[in-house]
Amino acid sequence: MSAVLRVKTGNGVRKIPCKAVLTLGRDKNSDIVLKDIMASRNHAMIRRLGQNDYYLIDSGSSNGSFVNQRRVSTPKLLKAGDSITIGKIELIFEQIKDKDSAMDTWSMQETMISDRPVIKQITILVADIRGFTSLSEQVNIRTLTKMMNSWFNSVSDIIFENQGVVDKFIGDCVFARWESEVSRHETVLQALNAAILIHKVTEDISKTFTNVNNVSIGVGINTGAASMGIGQDNTALGDAVNTAFRLENATKALKKDIVMSESTYKHLPEHVWKDDKQHIRVKGKRDTLRVCGLSFAQAEDLLQKLKEAS
Repeated sequence: MSAVLRVKTGNGVRKIPCKAVLTLGRDKNSDIVLKDIMASRNHAMIRRLGQNDYYLIDSGSSNGSFVNQRRVSTPKLLKAGDSITIGKIELIFEQIKDKDSAMDTWSMQETMISDRPVIKQITILVADIRGFTSLSEQVNIRTLTKMMNSWFNSVSDIIFENQGVVDKFIGDCVFARWESEVSRHETVLQALNAAILIHKVTEDISKTFTNVNNVSIGVGINTGAASMGIGQDNTALGDAVNTAFRLENATKALKKDIVMSESTYKHLPEHVWKDDKQHIRVKGKRDTLRVCGLSFAQAEDLLQKLKEAS
Protein backbone atom coordinates (compact mmCIF):
# COMPACT_ATOMS: atom_id res chain seq x y z
CA MET A 1 0.00 0.00 0.00
CA SER A 2 1.22 3.51 -0.76
CA ALA A 3 0.88 6.32 1.77
CA VAL A 4 0.51 10.09 1.61
CA LEU A 5 0.36 13.01 4.00
CA ARG A 6 -2.50 15.42 3.45
CA VAL A 7 -1.77 19.00 4.52
CA LYS A 8 -3.72 22.23 4.10
CA THR A 9 -1.97 25.00 2.21
CA GLY A 10 -3.00 28.47 1.09
CA ASN A 11 -4.02 26.98 -2.23
CA GLY A 12 -6.10 24.13 -0.82
CA VAL A 13 -4.98 20.63 0.15
CA ARG A 14 -1.67 19.11 -0.91
CA LYS A 15 -0.92 15.38 -0.86
CA ILE A 16 2.71 14.45 -0.25
CA PRO A 17 3.78 10.85 -1.01
CA CYS A 18 5.59 9.03 1.81
CA LYS A 19 8.88 7.56 0.66
CA ALA A 20 11.25 5.35 2.68
CA VAL A 21 12.27 8.34 4.82
CA LEU A 22 10.40 11.66 4.86
CA THR A 23 11.90 14.48 6.95
CA LEU A 24 9.89 17.29 8.55
CA GLY A 25 11.26 20.54 9.99
CA ARG A 26 11.98 24.25 9.52
CA ASP A 27 15.24 23.48 7.70
CA LYS A 28 14.87 24.35 4.02
CA ASN A 29 16.35 20.96 3.07
CA SER A 30 13.55 19.05 4.81
CA ASP A 31 11.21 17.04 2.58
CA ILE A 32 8.33 18.92 4.22
CA VAL A 33 9.34 22.43 5.31
CA LEU A 34 7.33 23.48 8.36
CA LYS A 35 6.92 27.24 8.42
CA ASP A 36 6.07 27.41 12.09
CA ILE A 37 8.13 28.91 14.89
CA MET A 38 7.12 25.98 17.12
CA ALA A 39 8.84 23.52 14.78
CA SER A 40 12.52 22.64 15.19
CA ARG A 41 14.94 22.74 12.26
CA ASN A 42 15.07 18.94 12.14
CA HIS A 43 11.83 18.15 13.93
CA ALA A 44 10.72 14.64 12.98
CA MET A 45 10.68 12.00 10.28
CA ILE A 46 8.35 9.39 8.89
CA ARG A 47 10.18 6.15 8.22
CA ARG A 48 8.87 3.12 6.34
CA LEU A 49 9.68 -0.28 7.79
CA GLY A 50 8.97 -3.31 5.64
CA GLN A 51 6.57 -2.60 2.78
CA ASN A 52 3.55 -1.08 4.51
CA ASP A 53 4.45 0.13 8.03
CA TYR A 54 5.16 3.83 8.53
CA TYR A 55 6.46 5.20 11.85
CA LEU A 56 6.54 8.81 13.02
CA ILE A 57 9.82 9.44 14.87
CA ASP A 58 10.38 12.69 16.76
CA SER A 59 13.99 13.87 16.53
CA GLY A 60 14.13 15.21 20.08
CA SER A 61 12.34 18.46 19.22
CA SER A 62 11.74 21.11 21.86
CA ASN A 63 7.97 21.29 21.42
CA GLY A 64 7.23 17.70 20.47
CA SER A 65 5.30 15.85 17.78
CA PHE A 66 1.75 14.67 18.40
CA VAL A 67 -0.38 11.89 16.94
CA ASN A 68 -4.10 12.27 17.67
CA GLN A 69 -3.26 14.87 20.36
CA ARG A 70 -0.81 12.53 22.15
CA ARG A 71 2.86 13.41 22.32
CA VAL A 72 5.18 10.86 20.69
CA SER A 73 8.17 9.78 22.79
CA THR A 74 9.00 6.55 20.93
CA PRO A 75 8.37 5.63 17.27
CA LYS A 76 4.63 5.62 16.62
CA LEU A 77 3.13 3.26 14.04
CA LEU A 78 0.77 5.32 11.90
CA LYS A 79 -2.69 4.18 10.86
CA ALA A 80 -4.96 5.57 8.15
CA GLY A 81 -6.65 8.75 9.32
CA ASP A 82 -4.12 9.58 12.05
CA SER A 83 -3.66 13.29 12.71
CA ILE A 84 -0.05 14.47 13.08
CA THR A 85 0.36 17.86 14.76
CA ILE A 86 3.59 19.86 14.85
CA GLY A 87 3.14 23.37 16.22
CA LYS A 88 0.02 24.70 14.53
CA ILE A 89 0.45 22.50 11.47
CA GLU A 90 -1.74 19.42 11.07
CA LEU A 91 -1.03 16.60 8.63
CA ILE A 92 -3.33 13.64 7.98
CA PHE A 93 -1.78 10.27 7.27
CA GLU A 94 -3.51 8.27 4.54
CA GLN A 95 -2.76 4.79 3.29
CA ILE A 96 -4.15 3.77 -0.08
CA LYS A 97 -4.36 0.39 -1.74
CA ASP A 98 -2.43 0.29 -4.98
CA LYS A 99 -4.60 -0.13 -8.05
CA ASP A 100 -2.89 -3.39 -8.91
CA SER A 101 -3.87 -4.83 -5.54
CA ALA A 102 -7.49 -3.72 -5.66
CA MET A 103 -9.86 -6.55 -4.82
CA ASP A 104 -11.77 -8.08 -7.69
CA THR A 105 -15.19 -9.60 -7.28
CA TRP A 106 -14.35 -12.96 -5.77
CA SER A 107 -16.56 -15.83 -4.84
CA MET A 108 -17.17 -16.51 -1.15
CA GLN A 109 -15.04 -19.65 -1.38
CA GLU A 110 -12.06 -17.73 -2.79
CA THR A 111 -12.41 -15.03 -0.14
CA MET A 112 -12.46 -17.60 2.63
CA ILE A 113 -9.29 -19.19 1.29
CA SER A 114 -7.48 -15.86 1.02
CA ASP A 115 -8.35 -15.03 4.63
CA ARG A 116 -6.53 -18.04 6.02
CA PRO A 117 -3.45 -17.11 8.04
CA VAL A 118 -0.08 -17.45 6.36
CA ILE A 119 2.24 -19.63 8.44
CA LYS A 120 5.97 -19.25 7.87
CA GLN A 121 9.16 -20.46 9.48
CA ILE A 122 11.02 -17.40 10.73
CA THR A 123 13.94 -16.44 12.95
CA ILE A 124 12.96 -13.88 15.57
CA LEU A 125 15.20 -11.43 17.41
CA VAL A 126 14.09 -9.47 20.47
CA ALA A 127 16.53 -6.86 21.82
CA ASP A 128 15.68 -4.89 24.94
CA ILE A 129 17.52 -2.08 26.75
CA ARG A 130 18.27 -3.23 30.28
CA GLY A 131 17.28 -1.02 33.21
CA PHE A 132 15.35 1.40 31.03
CA THR A 133 12.99 2.44 33.84
CA SER A 134 15.84 3.62 36.08
CA LEU A 135 17.57 5.17 33.06
CA SER A 136 14.45 7.22 32.24
CA GLU A 137 14.51 8.58 35.80
CA GLN A 138 18.13 9.74 35.47
CA VAL A 139 17.84 11.90 32.35
CA ASN A 140 15.38 14.57 31.25
CA ILE A 141 12.68 13.72 28.71
CA ARG A 142 14.30 15.69 25.87
CA THR A 143 17.63 13.85 26.22
CA LEU A 144 15.84 10.53 26.58
CA THR A 145 13.78 11.16 23.43
CA LYS A 146 16.86 12.10 21.40
CA MET A 147 18.73 9.08 22.69
CA MET A 148 15.95 6.60 21.97
CA ASN A 149 15.16 7.96 18.53
CA SER A 150 18.86 7.78 17.63
CA TRP A 151 18.84 4.17 18.85
CA PHE A 152 15.67 3.27 16.96
CA ASN A 153 17.03 4.75 13.72
CA SER A 154 20.33 2.90 14.04
CA VAL A 155 18.65 -0.38 14.97
CA SER A 156 16.22 -0.26 12.05
CA ASP A 157 19.16 0.37 9.68
CA ILE A 158 21.05 -2.60 11.15
CA ILE A 159 18.08 -4.95 10.75
CA PHE A 160 17.52 -3.81 7.16
CA GLU A 161 21.21 -4.15 6.25
CA ASN A 162 21.12 -7.73 7.58
CA GLN A 163 18.10 -8.59 5.38
CA GLY A 164 15.66 -8.59 8.28
CA VAL A 165 12.38 -6.79 8.90
CA VAL A 166 11.52 -4.71 11.96
CA ASP A 167 8.16 -6.10 13.03
CA LYS A 168 7.65 -3.38 15.62
CA PHE A 169 9.17 -1.24 18.33
CA ILE A 170 7.69 -1.77 21.79
CA GLY A 171 8.81 0.84 24.30
CA ASP A 172 12.57 0.29 24.66
CA CYS A 173 12.51 -3.01 22.75
CA VAL A 174 12.82 -4.01 19.09
CA PHE A 175 11.16 -7.12 17.65
CA ALA A 176 12.60 -8.15 14.28
CA ARG A 177 12.24 -11.20 12.05
CA TRP A 178 13.94 -13.02 9.19
CA GLU A 179 12.05 -15.17 6.71
CA SER A 180 13.61 -17.88 4.59
CA GLU A 181 12.22 -21.01 3.00
CA VAL A 182 15.72 -21.97 1.84
CA SER A 183 18.31 -21.49 4.59
CA ARG A 184 17.50 -21.33 8.31
CA HIS A 185 21.27 -21.31 8.88
CA GLU A 186 21.57 -18.01 7.01
CA THR A 187 18.78 -16.30 8.96
CA VAL A 188 20.38 -17.33 12.27
CA LEU A 189 23.74 -15.86 11.22
CA GLN A 190 22.05 -12.65 10.06
CA ALA A 191 20.18 -12.33 13.36
CA LEU A 192 23.40 -12.95 15.34
CA ASN A 193 25.28 -10.33 13.33
CA ALA A 194 22.43 -7.85 13.88
CA ALA A 195 22.55 -8.54 17.63
CA ILE A 196 26.28 -7.74 17.75
CA LEU A 197 25.84 -4.49 15.81
CA ILE A 198 22.89 -3.41 17.97
CA HIS A 199 25.07 -4.04 21.03
CA LYS A 200 27.80 -1.79 19.60
CA VAL A 201 25.32 0.97 18.78
CA THR A 202 23.95 0.74 22.31
CA GLU A 203 27.45 1.02 23.79
CA ASP A 204 28.00 4.17 21.72
CA ILE A 205 25.05 5.87 23.45
CA SER A 206 27.26 6.59 26.47
CA LYS A 207 29.81 8.27 24.19
CA THR A 208 27.22 10.45 22.46
CA PHE A 209 25.14 11.26 25.55
CA THR A 210 27.72 11.88 28.25
CA ASN A 211 25.16 11.99 31.09
CA VAL A 212 24.00 8.44 30.27
CA ASN A 213 26.15 5.59 31.59
CA ASN A 214 26.46 1.85 31.01
CA VAL A 215 23.58 1.28 28.60
CA SER A 216 23.32 -2.38 27.57
CA ILE A 217 20.93 -4.80 25.93
CA GLY A 218 19.81 -8.41 26.23
CA VAL A 219 18.90 -10.41 23.13
CA GLY A 220 16.65 -13.43 22.65
CA ILE A 221 16.69 -15.36 19.35
CA ASN A 222 14.25 -18.11 18.41
CA THR A 223 13.37 -19.96 15.21
CA GLY A 224 9.93 -21.42 14.56
CA ALA A 225 6.55 -21.15 12.88
CA ALA A 226 4.52 -17.95 13.16
CA SER A 227 1.33 -16.58 11.69
CA MET A 228 2.22 -13.63 9.48
CA GLY A 229 0.55 -10.33 8.64
CA ILE A 230 -1.85 -10.26 11.58
CA GLY A 231 -3.98 -7.22 12.44
CA GLN A 232 -3.49 -3.57 11.58
CA ASP A 233 0.15 -3.77 12.69
CA ASN A 234 0.82 -6.51 10.09
CA THR A 235 2.68 -8.39 12.81
CA ALA A 236 3.84 -11.96 13.35
CA LEU A 237 2.11 -13.94 16.10
CA GLY A 238 2.51 -17.34 17.68
CA ASP A 239 4.36 -19.38 20.27
CA ALA A 240 7.67 -18.86 18.46
CA VAL A 241 7.33 -15.09 18.94
CA ASN A 242 6.33 -15.39 22.60
CA THR A 243 9.31 -17.67 23.22
CA ALA A 244 11.75 -15.12 21.75
CA PHE A 245 10.53 -12.54 24.28
CA ARG A 246 10.94 -15.09 27.10
CA LEU A 247 14.48 -15.84 25.95
CA GLU A 248 15.41 -12.16 26.04
CA ASN A 249 14.09 -11.96 29.59
CA ALA A 250 16.16 -15.05 30.52
CA THR A 251 19.42 -13.25 29.63
CA LYS A 252 19.33 -11.53 33.03
CA ALA A 253 19.02 -14.72 35.10
CA LEU A 254 21.55 -16.60 32.97
CA LYS A 255 23.94 -13.63 32.92
CA LYS A 256 24.34 -13.94 29.16
CA ASP A 257 24.09 -11.31 26.44
CA ILE A 258 22.33 -13.57 23.92
CA VAL A 259 20.09 -16.55 24.68
CA MET A 260 19.05 -18.84 21.79
CA SER A 261 16.58 -21.71 21.67
CA GLU A 262 17.55 -25.18 20.43
CA SER A 263 15.66 -24.54 17.19
CA THR A 264 18.09 -21.67 16.59
CA TYR A 265 21.44 -22.86 17.96
CA LYS A 266 21.21 -26.23 16.14
CA HIS A 267 21.93 -24.30 12.93
CA LEU A 268 25.33 -23.32 14.33
CA PRO A 269 28.45 -25.54 14.57
CA GLU A 270 28.11 -28.07 17.41
CA HIS A 271 31.25 -26.91 19.22
CA VAL A 272 29.53 -23.55 19.84
CA TRP A 273 26.72 -24.94 21.96
CA LYS A 274 27.54 -28.51 23.06
CA ASP A 275 29.14 -27.39 26.35
CA ASP A 276 26.85 -24.42 26.99
CA LYS A 277 23.37 -25.82 26.40
CA GLN A 278 21.07 -26.02 29.40
CA HIS A 279 17.41 -26.35 30.34
CA ILE A 280 15.38 -23.43 31.70
CA ARG A 281 11.78 -22.84 32.64
CA VAL A 282 9.94 -19.84 31.26
CA LYS A 283 6.54 -18.37 31.98
CA GLY A 284 3.74 -19.85 29.89
CA LYS A 285 5.63 -23.05 29.06
CA ARG A 286 4.84 -26.37 30.74
CA ASP A 287 8.07 -28.04 29.64
CA THR A 288 11.59 -26.76 30.01
CA LEU A 289 13.39 -25.15 27.06
CA ARG A 290 16.79 -26.16 25.79
CA VAL A 291 18.83 -23.00 25.35
CA CYS A 292 22.36 -21.81 24.73
CA GLY A 293 23.79 -18.52 25.98
CA LEU A 294 26.60 -16.46 24.46
CA SER A 295 28.37 -13.23 25.21
CA PHE A 296 28.58 -10.66 22.41
CA ALA A 297 32.34 -11.34 22.25
CA GLN A 298 31.74 -15.07 21.75
CA ALA A 299 29.15 -14.41 19.04
CA GLU A 300 31.47 -12.01 17.22
CA ASP A 301 34.36 -14.50 17.42
CA LEU A 302 32.09 -17.23 16.03
CA LEU A 303 30.97 -15.17 13.06
CA GLN A 304 34.54 -14.13 12.31
CA LYS A 305 35.72 -17.77 12.29
CA LEU A 306 32.82 -18.84 10.08
CA LYS A 307 33.63 -16.02 7.67
CA GLU A 308 37.29 -17.02 7.50
CA ALA A 309 36.36 -20.66 6.93
CA SER A 310 33.96 -19.90 4.06
